[in-house]
Amino acid sequence: MYSFGAGVAFATPNTDAYGAVVANPTPLMFMTTEDVEIDFKFDTKELFGQNQFSVAIGRAKGTISGKVKSANILPGMLETIVFGQAGTAGLMAVRQDTVGTTIAATVTPTIPNTGTFAADLGVISATTGQPYTRVSSAPVTGQYSIAAGVYTFAAADVGKVVYINFRYTAASVTAARQIALKSLPMGYAPTFRLDQYATYQGESLLFSFNNCVADGIKFDFKNDDFTIPDMGFKICSDAGGNIGTLSVLDL
Repeated sequence: MYSFGAGVAFATPNTDAYGAVVANPTPLMFMTTEDVEIDFKFDTKELFGQNQFSVAIGRAKGTISGKVKSANILPGMLETIVFGQAGTAGLMAVRQDTVGTTIAATVTPTIPNTGTFAADLGVISATTGQPYTRVSSAPVTGQYSIAAGVYTFAAADVGKVVYINFRYTAASVTAARQIALKSLPMGYAPTFRLDQYATYQGESLLFSFNNCVADGIKFDFKNDDFTIPDMGFKICSDAGGNIGTLSVLDL
């Protein structure tokens, strides 16, 4: 048979990072898949006698690993497949000021999505492009202080235009998910089942692996291109010693 294209890949959670079995797991499809790799490798041991070449070869340890590049960033995939740590509804985001704010003695920025101020990310002069310096109190020209989301400026700077940037949270955005990542003991990792399926002209190829562990994910942000997360994984046997199933339809 021939195979063409990246096919479709599905990940179904088995356990979370603490080893607890996921009840009613939700299968997730890697969306806008760009590239899928599955790599079988084996160590071999050669037996030599007095001559130059081996007389027998035995297969020793084997590893199965893979990689999925999927352009659609799914919060459920990060939550259950990569980190295995439960998230919560709500948004954490950044407000980058590109419009500009005219300074008054104090400025209380409007928080998007009726959210809550979380952290200051700096103030930039619209005239010079230089950052203002944050101080604890009593700012002079070119400085500011902040308390409870309220910015205070020097009287000499009133009327000037600045860009105020900050991080905020918004519980009202229920479509968003937040994952509070914890540093867990070594060895802790979520597991999942992977189904990789490809078809071409009526023929098909399926890899179904029972027990997989993500070994990393890379986000590559570029100035002139899309971000396509690159998730690697390794495969081991399940409790019954089973790796999975390989199915080939060759017409």
